[in-house]
Amino acid sequence: MSQNRLENGSAGAVPIRIVLQPDASAANDTDCALPGARGGPLGLSRIYWMLWGGMLLNRLGGTIFLLLGLYLTRERGLPPELAGLVISLYAAGGLLAGPIGGASADRLGRRPTLLVGTAASGAFMLALGFARSTAAIVLVAPVLGFFTDACRAPLQAAVADVVPPRDRARAYGLLYWAINLGFAAAASFGGALAAHHFGLLFVIDALTTFGYGAFVLFGVPETRPPPVAAGSFAGNLNGSSAGTGTPAGMLDLPWRDAAFVKFVLIQMLLLLAFVQVLVTLPLDMQAHGLGVAQIGWLLGLNGVFIVIGQPIALRTLRRFGHLQWLVAGAVLTGIGLGTNAFARHGSPLVYLLAVALWTAGEIGVSSAAPAMVADFAPAERRGVYQGTYQLAWALAFTVAPTLGSLVLARLGAPALWLGCLVVCFAAGALHLRITGRRQRS
Repeated sequence: MSQNRLENGSAGAVPIRIVLQPDASAANDTDCALPGARGGPLGLSRIYWMLWGGMLLNRLGGTIFLLLGLYLTRERGLPPELAGLVISLYAAGGLLAGPIGGASADRLGRRPTLLVGTAASGAFMLALGFARSTAAIVLVAPVLGFFTDACRAPLQAAVADVVPPRDRARAYGLLYWAINLGFAAAASFGGALAAHHFGLLFVIDALTTFGYGAFVLFGVPETRPPPVAAGSFAGNLNGSSAGTGTPAGMLDLPWRDAAFVKFVLIQMLLLLAFVQVLVTLPLDMQAHGLGVAQIGWLLGLNGVFIVIGQPIALRTLRRFGHLQWLVAGAVLTGIGLGTNAFARHGSPLVYLLAVALWTAGEIGVSSAAPAMVADFAPAERRGVYQGTYQLAWALAFTVAPTLGSLVLARLGAPALWLGCLVVCFAAGALHLRITGRRQRS
């Protein structure tokens, strides 16, 4: 799903108004002139499909994170609380990965950032698999989390570089479909493989990550817009070409884009509700008498529904604008989460309906949100905008589990799920009013 940001409210700051019309900026409308950036299957370029194939391969090997807690407790003998700390450290490593990876993609290039990220994450995945001491595991986990997440912003920026605005939502939707297809396939064989040799999961994950890097090395040229355009934009912001070209200036730029900050904040509101499916939903299912196998089966349907439903949804994508898809996704997500409030003890049918509804909402949001981020971003700053959006995801994933668990424990499941419905509806209404105002201006 998606992420969002804040307006510049720092004392002494010079107010800057940035007006970026959707699909109207020359930087965003110009198709990439790189060889391989035109034509191809489904109207998307060969470069895009190399990025898509690399991500699919990478996700096919991503089984270990489904079973990391089990590995740490069973194979390495860590107590559950320490295993939880290691997983939290892995997530914490990704907090700064988005902005830093995005700034690197804009300053050094999408291609070198992806190559370094895939090489390093593959190497540290092997290091984690071969680590035997608790200290080594604790040290490697956040570094692995950083390099894994540092690949996301340059990937999203490269897609925007080689796909014209009218096709971006479809391109991001297909990319999200590949991620879920890989996840579904990895989940199907990961448990069986772990039963024979847990260490093989680390090796397979590392090899598929290196394979992703090979796709980039041999099939993806540098897609970053030429430096001349970047200097021109920096001059428009600051009155000179200096400032935003520095690392600090590049990281700060999205925060000075008031419209983008509002978009990100609304998305964070939506994400606080959506992330409840990861922690509080299994707890609620368990409280309603469902067994572990039933819970796993129901949650696993999310990936199955995306694999089946997203291609169908993408057929109608061009009929609607990005904002329409985003608002529809927020509404469907809210209805799906709210449906959980009507669950009955021992019956999975309500949860089944709920999964289908919030998955449909997830499809809409996952297709539209990154395309809208690309609309906000100047072409030469797509990396840092996508990275900023990624940081909002990380913050939501950090806050939402604790917040949802407190509501569930103190107010009960109906209050939690109906509250999620209200939050999602509010996010959709705010997008119509605030994000829509930018599109109408």
